[in-house]
Amino acid sequence: MNAYWQCFNGIVLREWLRFVLQRTRFLSALVRPLLWLLVFAAGFRAALGIAIIEPYDTYIPYEVYIIPGLACMILLFNGMQGSLSMVYDREMGSMRVLLTSPLPRTFLLCSKLLATSLISLLQVYAFLAIAWGYGVQPPAMGLLIALPALLLVALMLSALGLLLSNAIRQLENFAGVMNFVIFPLFFLSSALYPLWKMRESSEWLYWLCALSPFTHAVELVRFALYERFNPLALAVCVGLTLIFALLAVLTFNPQHAALRKSS
Repeated sequence: MNAYWQCFNGIVLREWLRFVLQRTRFLSALVRPLLWLLVFAAGFRAALGIAIIEPYDTYIPYEVYIIPGLACMILLFNGMQGSLSMVYDREMGSMRVLLTSPLPRTFLLCSKLLATSLISLLQVYAFLAIAWGYGVQPPAMGLLIALPALLLVALMLSALGLLLSNAIRQLENFAGVMNFVIFPLFFLSSALYPLWKMRESSEWLYWLCALSPFTHAVELVRFALYERFNPLALAVCVGLTLIFALLAVLTFNPQHAALRKSS
């Protein structure tokens, strides 16, 4: 058990040092959601009045509605950023060195996912603190209740990123693949607009958003922030996290880079 704990601490420390040394990574993670909050939300405020929908008990301004979606945006981009680091580590051979450990591969990869997720949580709460100062103030207890929901969503998106990274053989292909995943996931969800607004526009667009995994991630966090429970969103996020993690572990091949270089 001590060997497992030391290994986990080492992986978390490595991710933390990488995060500390890459200050632009922290700033870039905050710039995107802050642009939506401070600039786009101001423009959409008059055009988008949000009706009374769960988990809210009254009419809300647009800034309040998009905060959970923007928090999940940070987790989404960080999850994909984590997959980039996996591709880089595989290219440089450090993942193959890590996997020489006698500990199970499943434990090592899951530790990597958890370490990435914990770093993401720091960035999310930094964003929520800025939003609080801006005037968007969820219940204080909701910020605590949302912690496990945010961690689950971070794990789900990190597992998805790891699964996608297994299919990326070269760093040059990363941007195209990630953009093909990130933007459809984000925009085809309830992060920016409620689903009833989507249904007013288009029935098929509504169903695409309703079935999107990111919609359930956003709604899980949204309900948790306002001290409510969404069993459907929780079940979907738990199920997808397990599926993505299992497939990521089964398809992970640290020899991809070595095979490509020797060919």
